[in-house]
Amino acid sequence: MTAQTSAPATIDGAALLNEVEAFHRRFNVFPTEAAYVAVTLWDAHAHLLDAFDSTPRVAFLSPEPGSGKSRALEVVETLVPRPMLAVNARAAALFRSVSDPAGRPTILFDEIDTVFGPKAGDNEELRGFLNAGHRRSGVTYRCIGDGGNQTVQEFPSYTAVAVAGLGSLPDTILTRSVIIRMRRRARNEKVEPFRARLHEQEGNALRDRLAAWAEQVRERVMGAWPEMPDGVTDRPADVWEPLLAVADAVGGDWPRRAREACVILVKAAQANDRGSLGVRLLTDLRDHVMVGIDRLPTVAVLDRLNALDDAPWADLHGKPLDSRRLSRMLGEYVTAEGEPIASRNIRTAGGVLKGYYSTDLYDAWQRYCAPPQEGSPESPLHALQPLLPSSEGTAA
Repeated sequence: MTAQTSAPATIDGAALLNEVEAFHRRFNVFPTEAAYVAVTLWDAHAHLLDAFDSTPRVAFLSPEPGSGKSRALEVVETLVPRPMLAVNARAAALFRSVSDPAGRPTILFDEIDTVFGPKAGDNEELRGFLNAGHRRSGVTYRCIGDGGNQTVQEFPSYTAVAVAGLGSLPDTILTRSVIIRMRRRARNEKVEPFRARLHEQEGNALRDRLAAWAEQVRERVMGAWPEMPDGVTDRPADVWEPLLAVADAVGGDWPRRAREACVILVKAAQANDRGSLGVRLLTDLRDHVMVGIDRLPTVAVLDRLNALDDAPWADLHGKPLDSRRLSRMLGEYVTAEGEPIASRNIRTAGGVLKGYYSTDLYDAWQRYCAPPQEGSPESPLHALQPLLPSSEGTAA
């Protein structure tokens, strides 16, 4: 009689993720509960890359050394498939690794500030690789061969990437990332020392179980379209879609916790992300300079901008923002009518001055600026009051 092979036991995904989260908590002090949820889901999603159209980066960032970033990567390394530690790695080495017939790696890039820091140059090739690899369709093109016998070959770039570093990252990478802003442990925050020879085996055992669970749910996750929390759209939705799909697949309280973490971390990223300098200018004009005002002379706009604490305007490469640069920056955006934003005449008691109108800025505010934080002023145009007697302005 032929022996029948029994099907593998179904793995309780929720219980497994609870164990993975507990493993992180032993060695990592993350800044929020939401960070533990996000990193745990990211570990699991790395085993299901082919089920998703995109993969978020996870970025452990801090203003100072000694904040636990490298330790976070060490723990992640034990939990993800084919980890590849990279420090100062070149793009050519990375995209060739992703093309390895043995399987794509999970790239863990430590000290990434040495690549994208202020003294490191632009590193456009690596930036392009990281940006392209966010999407499953992402490829990198390179010329292969010698002399006149070169041919163009495409290399796949799609792979899971976790990074750690000081300061910040280029905006194009930040917007594709779940951002964990690490900080030094307080005296009352205790963690278990991580001993690679002892704890790697524990993490690898969890990794193997994650891989087995992933095989059991792969088809179900592949067709999933997780419901997004209110207000999470566009790029943040792309970032969180794979993580929410994992949470829905494991069940338990993970779907609820995942969506709560999503809202918390997306809002935190929007609050901390200065975006481009132009977006920062638009946001400061809306939230601090022209609150409740329908027009303001350029000289007053500059005075208010340069007086803002925690703002770059008083020291832009050693000089304060002036009217020429203000005009150039705002001129890159357009009004609701499609005309470049420009200063216009404002009639005052002392004569006519050049200045800016909120009606000209409003469309750009709506399109480029994150929604105002709770409790911050947001005046609809119909409620704006003129600061000074008005006259119809003409563009400068």
